[in-house]
Amino acid sequence: MIGIGEYRIGSFPMMTIGLGSCIGLTIYDETLKIGAMVHIMLPDSAGRQDRPGKYADTAIPLLLKELGALGCKSRSLKAKMAGGACMFEYFGTNLNIGERNAERVRALLKEHNIPLVKEDVGGKIGRSVTFQPANGGKVSIRRANGTSGEL
Repeated sequence: MIGIGEYRIGSFPMMTIGLGSCIGLTIYDETLKIGAMVHIMLPDSAGRQDRPGKYADTAIPLLLKELGALGCKSRSLKAKMAGGACMFEYFGTNLNIGERNAERVRALLKEHNIPLVKEDVGGKIGRSVTFQPANGGKVSIRRANGTSGEL
């Protein structure tokens, strides 16, 4: 189980629940069958060093570094993401945290030449994500409205 700002790397099943505006990002090496999953809360760390998995700008480089240390080559990596819902509309104001999170993750993946092959983001419904690196990098989504799917 991966909580807010946490990440895991390996070939074992991983899960994160309660994604609202947060992003559940998976990065998978199809050659080595190793993956990483992180529960990103905010787009930018603004220099903060606490819990690097909490911020897109610190989480993605960290995952790539740790995957590289396990022998993963960037050309073998593929990413998928879910979450980024609009959960914070108060008094007619939309803070767009989910949208900003998704945009930042897309930009950082592009910067690091990691293809984002599938995504399930936006809307107003929370999600839970299960990632199975040993099973071909399978990513399953369960939405708060009772629907489910795969990325």
